Amino acid sequence: MKLPSTSTPRWIIILGDLFISLLALVIAYLIRFDFYSDISVIKEELSIIQFSIPIFLLVKYLVFYTYQVHKGLVRFTSTEDLKRLFLAVLTSSLLFGVIGLFRYTLVDNYFLFPTSVVIIEFFVSVVILTGSRFAVKSLHYDKSKEKQKKVKRVLIYGAGVSGLITKRTIEKDTLNDYQIIGFLDDNKKLKGNRLEGRVIFHTSSFEKLVADEGVDELIIAIQKPDPSLKKDLIERALKLDIEVVTVPSVKSWINGEFSTKQIKKVRIEDLLGRKQIVLDEDQIKEDIQGKVVLITGAAGSIGSGMVRQLTRYGAKKLILLDQAESPLYDLQNELINNLDFHEFELVIGDIRSFHRMEKLFRTRKPEMVYHAAAYKHVPLMEENPSEAMLTNIKGTRNLVKLSDQYGVEKFVMISTDKAVNPTNVMGASKRVAELFAQAINLNSKTQFITTRFGNVLGSNGSVIPLFRKQIDQGGPITVTHKDVTRYFMTIPEACQLVLEAGTMGNGGEIFVFDMGESVKIMDLAKKMIRLSGLELGKDISIKVTGLRPGEKLYEELLSNAENTIETHHPQILKAILPQVDVDNIRKVEELITLFDNQDNYQIVGSMKAIVPEFKSNNSEFESLDNDKAS
Repeated sequence: MKLPSTSTPRWIIILGDLFISLLALVIAYLIRFDFYSDISVIKEELSIIQFSIPIFLLVKYLVFYTYQVHKGLVRFTSTEDLKRLFLAVLTSSLLFGVIGLFRYTLVDNYFLFPTSVVIIEFFVSVVILTGSRFAVKSLHYDKSKEKQKKVKRVLIYGAGVSGLITKRTIEKDTLNDYQIIGFLDDNKKLKGNRLEGRVIFHTSSFEKLVADEGVDELIIAIQKPDPSLKKDLIERALKLDIEVVTVPSVKSWINGEFSTKQIKKVRIEDLLGRKQIVLDEDQIKEDIQGKVVLITGAAGSIGSGMVRQLTRYGAKKLILLDQAESPLYDLQNELINNLDFHEFELVIGDIRSFHRMEKLFRTRKPEMVYHAAAYKHVPLMEENPSEAMLTNIKGTRNLVKLSDQYGVEKFVMISTDKAVNPTNVMGASKRVAELFAQAINLNSKTQFITTRFGNVLGSNGSVIPLFRKQIDQGGPITVTHKDVTRYFMTIPEACQLVLEAGTMGNGGEIFVFDMGESVKIMDLAKKMIRLSGLELGKDISIKVTGLRPGEKLYEELLSNAENTIETHHPQILKAILPQVDVDNIRKVEELITLFDNQDNYQIVGSMKAIVPEFKSNNSEFESLDNDKAS
């Protein structure tokens, strides 16, 4: 049915309403006479009401006009319009009763219409008048929807249970704009089969399907896909400008049921993740169960990730130490409300205060320490070397000495790839902390273990949240250099490997994590733009800002003097280290005393003396290297 695109003239609406009212009157009479009567009865009734019909139409017209029933746009009928319509019909029926009473009393002893007819006509008029308006509104809505809606032709990746549920959910939701072309699956044996009428295609034919069928969207419906296969398919889709979305895990389904509203865009993390890490759960549990475990920097990205992992291993108590009050409060709520975990204690404190930390160790007696507290932002630490030294070096030194003094079994320090051949103050400060822990380890019953990894996806201040924020703001996305590359790892991956490395260490080791392939940041920015459904150069731009002070083009996980040997875990390597210099203990203590002078050049120079491979890059402290060379 084709509806006029412009508003219907009001006189047509009035005529239509009068016609419907007259039709309702006829229906009322048919009901009164049980849809049957002989001709003589009909003639008699018509003779009685022949003068009533004009009065009926006149009253209806005047009342409808008074209530302005005709002025509402029928295709946008609202509750207010229906209210006016109801009152108009009711008023008309009441007037029919009053006029009929006058006729009966003053004219010919007949009512205008029989009472039963007036009542029936009222109900029939209300039903037909409101129903006609809803019908027009519905037809107009469908017409508008057809004009506005562009059907999305989609492929579902995964011909298993989750894929089938996705298909059924899409087909059940009449408001969505999906047209399912078929399924994609990596299993060659399923190729050519049908699943509830839809053909299953092998993923190798994806590009041909896009060309032949005009695919608009790819839905990832496999719950636990092979990360490499998933990554490959997503990247192929992005090259063809195909939108990629994903079905959430079953845990996220509301009351166990999946809704199309839960389909979300694929995140950049899906292109960087690797195969699930397999942990020695029994060994980790043996190390943790029944013990008091201290986590420093517990409210940070890595620290809170460590806390979430440790809740599973039966610790006697987790001591959560941080100086950030609000994030620690948020972590407390998460542990209680989301994880139903209560065996923990919050401690607000600063690792730089030896006396505060000494009281903590003396009263809480931790048996395991995971040290994640640190300053980590390279440009900020380049401008504030004394603070980098105070937190990353003195703070670590406090914890290391107290762990040795109070007989902690294991101390696991979380370091960074920036400590390798450092080019900035932050990386150098972490390398100094590593050297101090290794030196103390030589004559301590505590096992001091160091873990190194690169950038962590989604951690506070990391590049991906920054890019995401810049995209939300409309750009530009800022990249420091077109060739800069970084290693990435997810927070759960990093925390799991820290736990595993902690169990296998005997003290003095530096464990290096397999970070996979390094990622070009420029490519990362372009992929995030495409995943957001935007077009580079049209919707958003990328701006190259230049390397920041102390920043490298690429990161390393080992220094020139280090090699690695394999461990029992394929993603953890152990660095072969040069001989530890016990004199580093004295050098670090002397370095810490320089804080009071607040002489940045003196502090950085002392760091360079302890870490000879520390060569500043794009920094004011390059002059110290030049002086040394000359």
